[in-house]
Amino acid sequence: MADLAELAGRAVAVPLGAVARWRGGRPMHPRGAVFDAVLERHGATPGLGVPWLDEVRTEPVVVRLSRGAGLPAPLPDVLGLAIRLGSDDAPVDLLLSSTGRGAWGRLVPLPRIGAEVTYGSIMAYSSAAGPIRIAALPATSGGSSDPGPVAGAASDRVLAFTLAAAVGRGAWRPFARLYSTAAQDRLDTAMRFDAVRNAPPGLVPDGPLARFREPSYATARRSGARGR
Repeated sequence: MADLAELAGRAVAVPLGAVARWRGGRPMHPRGAVFDAVLERHGATPGLGVPWLDEVRTEPVVVRLSRGAGLPAPLPDVLGLAIRLGSDDAPVDLLLSSTGRGAWGRLVPLPRIGAEVTYGSIMAYSSAAGPIRIAALPATSGGSSDPGPVAGAASDRVLAFTLAAAVGRGAWRPFARLYSTAAQDRLDTAMRFDAVRNAPPGLVPDGPLARFREPSYATARRSGARGR
């Protein structure tokens, strides 16, 4: 039997599908700024026992910054930070929203104005280490403040975040650095992100939010949209 989260997701899926059609395929986060970036994974200390979070690897990624409800600035909105890495055949998507940073605040989306805020997955992932959440912490307020060598003009260095993971409500453990290399010419992209289908290896979307999201994502896919 479906639980309350899944039932709520099914109920929300219909109006979201209508909004997706009206907004040309995106029910939420309708417009975004797109950046080419680099993700440097150096591994968590101590290790988390999840290879994807513990391995050392550097790879190019695409990042999209957006406003959840599409409210005009300077009105506060729940902000989104979407990260796509991997190949076209096996993409990995991280969808993070502006949240608090503490043990309880990380569970709640919070409207913000400026982009240099904490972004969290809100949705938990089940793993060999237990329930895990991922966050992007502004480099100026936590983790390394050095964005590393960036290819491109200094004016392109818009993004600088430390990616961290936490087990349950435990402390954040930094495992990567994210920094932009260039802003793409177009304001947006046809790329769609899906946190449920394209989870990192070894991490399985879990918990009420995952069960809430999946019916909405399924309806959005049928409406020509997918994720953000």
